[in-house]
Amino acid sequence: MDQSSQQNNYTLPLAIIIAAVFVSGAIFYSRGGFNFFNLAKTDVGADQNGISSDLLDAVRPVGADDHIFGNADAPVKIIEYSDFECPFCKDFHKTMKQITDEYKDSGKAVWVYRHFPIDELHPIKARKEAAASECAAEFSNDVFWKYADKIFETTPSNNQIDLAILPLLAQEIGLDKGKFESCLESGRYDKHVDDDYKNALATGGNGTPWTIVIAPNEKKFPINGAQSYFTVKSIIDAAIAQ
Repeated sequence: MDQSSQQNNYTLPLAIIIAAVFVSGAIFYSRGGFNFFNLAKTDVGADQNGISSDLLDAVRPVGADDHIFGNADAPVKIIEYSDFECPFCKDFHKTMKQITDEYKDSGKAVWVYRHFPIDELHPIKARKEAAASECAAEFSNDVFWKYADKIFETTPSNNQIDLAILPLLAQEIGLDKGKFESCLESGRYDKHVDDDYKNALATGGNGTPWTIVIAPNEKKFPINGAQSYFTVKSIIDAAIAQ
């Protein structure tokens, strides 16, 4: 065998291996969500993603200030910490709507939305959108969810939204534009957004979306990143069985 043939024999397998690494890396990143410490997906499993139970126990109890989609008395609580400018959160929002549709008749699981604006990636804009959603919530809990849907439908993600559109989105869903703008300019929900953010960090969250499923016996199941419908459903079913 001549030298060029030998080189070809080595080069082709090497190229295949390199291509496989790039493809698997792309899948790994795109499905997992963004971790702003190590840019990696954390596996979901019985080891609780390496998050200690003490950290997970820091999750704030569901209260009157929370945004609840479904039966508030459901035995299983799905608490999601999310960022309106995160593309993974945008995808996961659709997954969670599918999940809540699955459990709406049985009333066994409820979705709770909280804010986790990643300032390192989405400075100013993610927090402003979070505050805007709180202004929408002044009208009603249902209006909060309509407005949240509208933001995710509209934003290109990754800090590309024009904040001037926020009052227009409110107007599109039937809100008083003037009252909404006044609320947004007041900054009265800035602390609430920051409290959500700090609670997400306290529970071990280091990227978005960050979700904690709480079983009836208070056992907690973390979900790191934009996991698939089937993964999320399996975790909820495991929580229901507790």
